[in-house]
Amino acid sequence: MIIAFSIRSFLLIERLDIDAASGFTALTGETGAGKSIILDALGLVLGAPASRKYVRKDANQASILVELSLPPEHAAWSLLAERGIDASPFETLTLKRLIPASGPARAFVNDQPVNAGLLEALGEVIVEIHGQHSAAGLMRVSRHREMLDLYAGNEALLETCRETWQAYQESRQAREQVEADLKEAEARHAQLNEMKETLEALSPVAGEVERLAGERALLMQAEKIAAAASEAVEAFESGEIESGLARASRASERILGFEGMDESDGGLAKAARTAAEALERALIEAGEASSALEALAREAEHDPDSLEKADQRLHTLKSAARKYDVPVEDLPALLEETLEKLALGDAPQGAIDKARSAEKAAAAGWRTAADRLSDARHTAARRLEASIETELKPLKLERTQVRIRFDEIAEEASGAAGQEKVEFEVETNPGAGFGPLRQIASGGELARFSLALQCALAETTNVPVMVFDEADHGVGGAVAAAIGERLARLAANRQVFAITHSPQVAAAANHQWLVSKTGARSNGLGETRLSGLDARERHEEIARMLSGTTVTEEARAAASRLLEDV
Repeated sequence: MIIAFSIRSFLLIERLDIDAASGFTALTGETGAGKSIILDALGLVLGAPASRKYVRKDANQASILVELSLPPEHAAWSLLAERGIDASPFETLTLKRLIPASGPARAFVNDQPVNAGLLEALGEVIVEIHGQHSAAGLMRVSRHREMLDLYAGNEALLETCRETWQAYQESRQAREQVEADLKEAEARHAQLNEMKETLEALSPVAGEVERLAGERALLMQAEKIAAAASEAVEAFESGEIESGLARASRASERILGFEGMDESDGGLAKAARTAAEALERALIEAGEASSALEALAREAEHDPDSLEKADQRLHTLKSAARKYDVPVEDLPALLEETLEKLALGDAPQGAIDKARSAEKAAAAGWRTAADRLSDARHTAARRLEASIETELKPLKLERTQVRIRFDEIAEEASGAAGQEKVEFEVETNPGAGFGPLRQIASGGELARFSLALQCALAETTNVPVMVFDEADHGVGGAVAAAIGERLARLAANRQVFAITHSPQVAAAANHQWLVSKTGARSNGLGETRLSGLDARERHEEIARMLSGTTVTEEARAAASRLLEDV
């Protein structure tokens, strides 16, 4: 819901701050006071085209800000996340529009710059504006099917239709790819055979290039490595390390053989045993070191042919990669792909039959899902038609009939959302014939039809804010009271604003705002103001709406009755 609305330097409004409440709020005031200006400002902050003409003559720029509180599951949050806008569903959401007297207009969401298109997308899921010449999604035929599906509760059927359509498209693409591969295989059979023979002779292995590059780097250092290994062997042997350790070990063994050394726990005996054990270990380690150095020397023997072989293999692999225009590491995959294409050419009909059969089965699955969705739509359409006509009768549109028309569309133009388009049509006079709402309904009829439709869809629509601009135009008495009752009903689970000249509609509201205009000041400009009315002020304003310029006691009494009846 809207919790705050601020307007600065916008046409006749110099400064306006509105704290909104839940439920139904009526905006009243004399004709020309500026009620439609407030509606224009709301439209701009929801992405309507901006113009410099909106900037008040004595200002550098106009600004409109609206602060909203939306439930965490509302579609606006996922829309913002998709666009990369930082916004928490557990905080308020702020939309802002700046219109300078010169230069481009700017838009913001939570103080982050965005384009007007995002504001418009947010507006479509947050606020619906219904007026005499526009009725939000009602005027867009593309939205009619969505409205019907919401009313019917077709979410599960729509999801199945989307999934089966996706599977159908994937199988179609797979069949087309098989046909394209076969055509290519037939046209390039000789070339593919040559590629197969070349690649099979080459026998590329995954990871081979990286391994060869590492080997080559070592082989280029082979001469230096061999020299260092030989130096290590010579140094070990020239030092007579093993023979020296062997002599020392024999001497320590003789010491341990002297009489009394085995039984002694004295320091000398312990030192002799420790020395003998250490020398034994050193002698073993020296032997292992000698063997390791000899093995190193053998492995490091310089083979000039090895480097040449590695270079030649790398060159051969890179040449093949250049020839077939693929990265060298993709040669194994290219061989596998070539074999598959040749196999396809050798057994074409079986592959095509398999792909066509899969496509046919997927198409049947989608058509079954689409048929079920169509049946659900037709059934719900009859219920919705009756529900709308029930709501129309108290609105002085009892002669109006509603028809939800279905037009089948070509398969290539249909898809995830089914196989038909939907349009609401009306016949305002018996025998006049049905036609589109825009062409058949007058301004007042359109506003009331929109109200009737919203009442019929009240339990299914998820737009949290609705604005009605003079839905009571041209009617009064019981019809106006019926309009007020329906607006109040809609406000039971959403926020509703209504611009009205009808005391019956105003009396049905939970809250009432008075829009007024001051005379021209020293700068030659008038100003539109808005004020919330308390119970006494509201009673007086409704009495004024009933009697006109002079408020009579009879009007006050009538106002009391209207307010008591609510």
